[in-house]
Amino acid sequence: MSQLKIGFIGLGYMGRPMCHNLIKAGFGVTVWNRSRPGIEFARSHGAVEASSAKEVAAASDIVVTMVKHGGDTAEVALGHNGLLSGARPGMILIDMSTIAPAEARVIAVRLKEGGVLMLDAPVSGSTPRAEAGTLSIMVGGPTEAYERALPVLQSMGSSIVHVGEENGAGQGAKLCNQVLVLVNMLSTVEALTLGAGLGLDVGRVYEAVKDGAGGSWQFENLGARLLQGDIEPGGTVETVQKDLDILMTQAGELHMTLPATSMVQQLYNAVEAAGMGKKGHQALAAAYERLTGVRIADHVST
Repeated sequence: MSQLKIGFIGLGYMGRPMCHNLIKAGFGVTVWNRSRPGIEFARSHGAVEASSAKEVAAASDIVVTMVKHGGDTAEVALGHNGLLSGARPGMILIDMSTIAPAEARVIAVRLKEGGVLMLDAPVSGSTPRAEAGTLSIMVGGPTEAYERALPVLQSMGSSIVHVGEENGAGQGAKLCNQVLVLVNMLSTVEALTLGAGLGLDVGRVYEAVKDGAGGSWQFENLGARLLQGDIEPGGTVETVQKDLDILMTQAGELHMTLPATSMVQQLYNAVEAAGMGKKGHQALAAAYERLTGVRIADHVST
């Protein structure tokens, strides 16, 4: 068993399997979460429950957070009974949430004033990859903290890249990743909708093109779910919208045009307006159904 004591806060879709992998790797893990189901999951696999983020920090050398928004990260790290109030000098916070680069930098500065180092280390990958411990992790922050935290990161991911010494670098890389993910999701839905509109067996179209030059993780995995009419979540439309808000705000600050990303955001707005915010990323197909009258799963032979 590793001598490092780990804290984990944020036990949602992704956080639960990530925490489980830390336990399986032999780390002693102390957890806190706002809701009981995540805590009960972690406890059932050997984690110890704390009563607050402050208590997690007091028990930990390294704390991992996996929460929804930058405001949540700031509250957990800096708020009343937050990590900073219980941390020993030298503790490391690994924030694996997706937040704005500027938010990561502000939180890191405040933590450093209290003797705590921070890494922003957002992830890419589905819930199955979180379960398998094969996430892609992009890291920003001081090399000293990165080197100490690497065994922890390696328990959760198979591709780990230290993007830059400055906090916010990992979050910047995640924004680039999200452009690829979401524009690929758009092209996946558009291609399959076209095949259906042409009257083709879309299952055969899928098999014909998935290993070609236009193939992608989104097409192979979420495209396959669309063939079955499956729009249940790994990650949700609400989470996508949060990432898109960060992306477009960043683009505005840079005076940069991101036309494809902007189009994706508008289509997801329509999906969310239809009451499908809790559905998976592939629910983007619902916007195309309304625009074209074509449903992908209706054009798959049984």
